[in-house]
Amino acid sequence: MRAVLLAGGKGTRLYPYTAVFPKPLVPLGDRPIMEIFIRQLKSFGFNHVTICVGHLASLIKTFFKDGKWLGIKIDYSLENEPLGTVGPLALLNDLPETFLVANGDLLTTVDLSEMMKIHKRKGAILTVGIHKQERKIEWGVLEIKRDRIVGYSEKPTQKFYISAGVYILDKSVLKYLPKNKYFDFPQLVNLLIQKEKNIVPYNIRGYWLDIGRPDDYQKALEEFSNRRNIFK
Repeated sequence: MRAVLLAGGKGTRLYPYTAVFPKPLVPLGDRPIMEIFIRQLKSFGFNHVTICVGHLASLIKTFFKDGKWLGIKIDYSLENEPLGTVGPLALLNDLPETFLVANGDLLTTVDLSEMMKIHKRKGAILTVGIHKQERKIEWGVLEIKRDRIVGYSEKPTQKFYISAGVYILDKSVLKYLPKNKYFDFPQLVNLLIQKEKNIVPYNIRGYWLDIGRPDDYQKALEEFSNRRNIFK
């Protein structure tokens, strides 16, 4: 099975850690973030990983090499300029009929085998990994209709699903991608919705954390140290 990992961004939200390292090489304990995920991919039966690189690409290539030391094939696709979160796929001409795409900075216990099975069983063109979030609003929230206050909630908790940065795609998606242009997953999803394609969610019920900001990184350090066994 084939996976594509997105690692071309500058990781500006994680500065100053990313001033020297590309975000996928920022360590959790004795391993970079992306190495943890690649080892998980291997455990789920993936045997070929393509890493889409851009910012500090040489460091990522130097670390992972061809993947033999991890027991998995690794190759690279270079972005000469930023292409967004899905645009880099347009550079790849050897993708299989079904493949996984994921951000290179995730700490998660997502069951990739189950996600792949659901994608195929539902005949989806795109499966989006989702994760339930809750956010406490620190103010009173008013409901207003036609210049009248009709409701008032004091510091409510909002519950919603977010895109978790893990996707299963059918190769037919590639025809909707512009060549050598910046293109993000929200643009692709909305385009496929307009074309009435079958897009399905996959609810990640286990652990999930996007290591985007310094406080997320500190949380990831603690979680990986205390619960390392669940990320094998």
